[in-house]
Parts: sequence; C-alpha cells; structure tokens
Amino acid sequence: MNTPNIRTGHGFDLHRLVEGRKLILGGVEIPHHLGLLGHSDADCLIHALADSILGALALPDIGHHFPDHDPSNLNLDSSIILTAVVEMAKDRGYTIGNIDLTIIAQRPKLGSYLPAIRTNLSSLLHIPEDCIGLKATTHEQIGSLGREEGIATHAVCLLFKN
Repeated sequence: MNTPNIRTGHGFDLHRLVEGRKLILGGVEIPHHLGLLGHSDADCLIHALADSILGALALPDIGHHFPDHDPSNLNLDSSIILTAVVEMAKDRGYTIGNIDLTIIAQRPKLGSYLPAIRTNLSSLLHIPEDCIGLKATTHEQIGSLGREEGIATHAVCLLFKN
C-alpha cells in the first residue's frame, strides 16, 4: 500500500499556570505574573503543534521523543523540540503545508503577541506566515481554564509529500 501524499494531524496540550515561571507561547516570552509549569519550558503551543506533526506522521507523541524523566530535557527550549519534529517530517519526505492553532487562555490577553508568535513559528517551520492560522480565545470564565489555572492549545497541521 502506498503512503498518502497528504496527511493531517491534531495536537492538544495543557499546562498549569504557576508563580515563579516564565510564560512562553510559540517561543515568545509573554509578560505575565504566572508562567506554565512543566519539565521543559512548558510552551504548550509548540507542544501541541509538535504533536500534530507527529500525529500526521503516525509517530508517538513528544513525551516519547522528549521524556520528562530525561534530565537533559529539564527546562528545554521547546523550539528545539519543534525543530527536531520538523526534521522528522522532512526525513520522511513531508513538508508542512499549513497549520492552524488555537490558544485558550482567560488571561493574559494575547492579541498583541500573536504577530510575534506567528513570525517566530514561520521561521521555525520554514513556511510563510500566511500559512499559519493563529487565534486566541478565552474560556468564558468556565472551568479550570476560565479560573486562570492553566492554558490549553489545539493545533492542526497539513503535511504533503515532496
């Protein structure tokens, strides 16, 4: 059976907001009194994006490739994870066509940071900014996300065979 020429993948990630950590989303530091808790820099946007690419490739998630029990991944810049995942796609003959991302955060308000995030992701993925859908929404003060206990992200990607 032939491998499909087009593949889609979906990723999701969620991290708790805590004091004493930087808030990093899409590789961009966002000024906020709380940051995301995690073994790496806890960039849940990049984590969801990397998982969407891995899913499209039918590979295990980032926890398999960058386990939290490995001390070398402590405080790891998630851009390194994304770069490695993009290389995995390239090694299998796939190129990223486009991505669509949604950040769910009650606070901070992220609208003014979206252009910088889009520019950074464009550079990391080697795709034009107009191939990156990026949205931020709140959780309408419902549940743990609405109580500002964490930030969640969804990512969808389209890969095509070279």
